[in-house]
Amino acid sequence: MNRLLRSDRQQSANAGLQDKDPKTQTGFSEHLDENLQLLQSIYANCSDVIFHDFFIGDQTKAVLIYIEGLTHVEEVDQHVLAPLQQEFPLEHTLSNIRKKIAVSSIKPVKTVADAIEEISGGNPVLLMDREGQGLSVGLSKWDKRSIEEPTAESVLRGPREGFIESLRTNTTLLRRKVRSPNLKIKAMNIGTYSVTPIAIAYIEGIAAPALVEEMMSRLRRIEIDGMLASVYIEEFIEDNPYSPFPQLLSTERPDVASAYLLEGHVAVLVDGTPSVLVAPVTFLSMLQSPEDYYERYVVGTAIRWLRYLFFSISLLGPSIYVAVITFHQEMIPPSLLLTMVKSREQVPFPAIAEALLMESMFEALREAGARLPKQIGTAVSIVGALVIGQAAIAAGIVSAPMVMVVAITGIASFMAPRFTVGIAVRLLRFPMMFLAGFLGVLGVILGVIVILNHLLTLRSFGVPYLSPLAPLKGRDLKDVLWRAPRWMMNTRQHLTGEWNEYRQPPGQRPNPAKGDEEG
Repeated sequence: MNRLLRSDRQQSANAGLQDKDPKTQTGFSEHLDENLQLLQSIYANCSDVIFHDFFIGDQTKAVLIYIEGLTHVEEVDQHVLAPLQQEFPLEHTLSNIRKKIAVSSIKPVKTVADAIEEISGGNPVLLMDREGQGLSVGLSKWDKRSIEEPTAESVLRGPREGFIESLRTNTTLLRRKVRSPNLKIKAMNIGTYSVTPIAIAYIEGIAAPALVEEMMSRLRRIEIDGMLASVYIEEFIEDNPYSPFPQLLSTERPDVASAYLLEGHVAVLVDGTPSVLVAPVTFLSMLQSPEDYYERYVVGTAIRWLRYLFFSISLLGPSIYVAVITFHQEMIPPSLLLTMVKSREQVPFPAIAEALLMESMFEALREAGARLPKQIGTAVSIVGALVIGQAAIAAGIVSAPMVMVVAITGIASFMAPRFTVGIAVRLLRFPMMFLAGFLGVLGVILGVIVILNHLLTLRSFGVPYLSPLAPLKGRDLKDVLWRAPRWMMNTRQHLTGEWNEYRQPPGQRPNPAKGDEEG
C-alpha cells in the first residue's frame, strides 16, 4: 500500500511539473456564469481573490476578478468600475468597453490560463456576458523597497543605486544606463507553481547571437516547481556544477551589469531577487571591483595588484606556514626561528592541528557575526576573535605566530570583491592545509597544480575560465594585469566572437598643446 501511495504521489508530482491543467487551456464561454463557476473552482479557498460582479450600464452583467494586495483598488474604482457603471449609448461590446476604460495598458484575455497569469500578476481581469474573451487591465500594485546602495558592493566613488526585488524596476535601471534601443530584454516565466518572471538582457550588435541563443536554450530546459531566487538559475545553467568556483557573476549594481552588457555579456534578471546574473565570466573578472574603474588608473592598478597578492595569501598563507614550521625549518632565519620555537614550546599540538583549530574557529565566528543582528554582529566577531585568540595563547593551546597567520589570512579573505569566489577559497584552504601538514611544500605545490588544472579545464558558457591569460590574448591584458586609462581602452574584450570590436576611436589621449595648436 505504501509503495502504491508513493507511486501515485510521484506520478502526481511529475504531472504537476510537466502537464498543465487541461481546464485552464480552454477558451472562455460566452456565458458568464460558466466562466465564473470555472474560475471560482480554480480559486477555491483563496480568500484574497475578489470576484466583484456588477452591471455595465445597468444592462450587461460583468465581473471583475483581482487579488487583494496585488491590485491598485483605488485606480480600479476610479478608472474601471465608475466609467462602466454609468449609462452610455454605445453597444456593450469589448471594443466599446475598452474605449470606456481610462487605462493605457489593456489587452485581451482569450483563455483561462491567460486570465490566471494576469490575475496572478496583479492585473484585474474583466469578464462580461455574451463575450468569449475578457480584458486584462494593467493596474497592478506591488509593495517594494526603495532603491539604495548595495551593502556588499559599496564604493567610495560612483553611483549609489542598486537593484531591488522588482523586475520592472531593475530593467528600468538598466535602461537608464544604456538608453539605446539596441538593448534588448526578452521575457519568459519559469516555475510550474511560482511562474516567476525572468528577463534576459543583452545589447544587439555587441553580444554574440550564439551566446544569447545558448542562454535562452539553457533557461528553457529548466523544469522546477518554484523559482524563488537567481541562485536557482545559476545552479541549473552553469557549465560545471561540481566546481567550487562560480561560473556566473552575481551583482546588485546596475552600473556593473551595464558595463558587462557593453562588453558583449548577457544578464539574467529574476523577479523577487536583487541579484542579477552575468555570463560568461572569467576568474580574473571575479577579482575586479567597481572601485577599480572609479579611481584614477594608477590607483586602480595598485589596488588590483594588492588584491591579487592578498587573494593568494588567503589561499596559501596557513598552508605555507604549516609546511615551513613542520618540514622546512631551515627556510626560517635563525633569530625568527628561535622566537617561534619559544612560542611553541608549551603547545601540545602539531602545526596542522593548530591551523585547523584556529581556521575552524575563525570561520565559526565569521558565520556567527553574519547571522546575528547587524548592531551586535560585528562587535561579537571582533571581540570574539580577540578574546578567544588571546585566551588560546595564554592556555598554551596555540602559538602566537599561528594566531597572527590566521588573522592575516582572514583579513586577506575579506579583500575578495565577490563573496562567491571568496567562499570558494575559504573551502579550498582546508585541503591545502592537510597537504601541507603531510607533504610539506611539495604538498602545497601539488595542491596549486590541482587547482590550476581545474581552472584551466573550467568553462563559463564555453569561454575559458582563465582567459585572457590561458589562452593568452595580449590585447585584453590591459584590463587584467593593470587598469589601463580610458583613452587606451579602444577595443572590447570579446569572449565569444568579434562583434562591434571598437568601443571608441583611437587617439583620444589628453594633449592640451595639440588643442592650442588647433585653436
